[in-house]
Amino acid sequence: MISFVLPFPPSVNTYYRRGAHATYMSKAGRKFKTEVADIVSQSKQNKVGSARICVNMVIWPRDRRKFDIDNRIKSVLDSLQDAGVFDNDEQIDELTVVRGNKIVPGGCVKVVIKEIEA
Repeated sequence: MISFVLPFPPSVNTYYRRGAHATYMSKAGRKFKTEVADIVSQSKQNKVGSARICVNMVIWPRDRRKFDIDNRIKSVLDSLQDAGVFDNDEQIDELTVVRGNKIVPGGCVKVVIKEIEA
């Protein structure tokens, strides 16, 4: 089992942008991806490689504004994949996302990843 506390993730609506001829990562997306990579690197936890996994997330809001938790999932998973925590997000067989019940200044997301036994 490995776990991370990550910054409040950008919405998928702001993580990627569409240009005239391509889709690209926004400035907010690049910033989040870099922050996640730094946290993963500093944690020195084992990576799961290509194992089948279960991912649990608790997204703690940064303020009282409403937000869709489903719009926050992709940026977290893509950033963890890019940081090398797992090879591909297709490995996820179980995914649970819960809204935290209190406000955390700045917001955050706690991610727990477990290998699924064969």
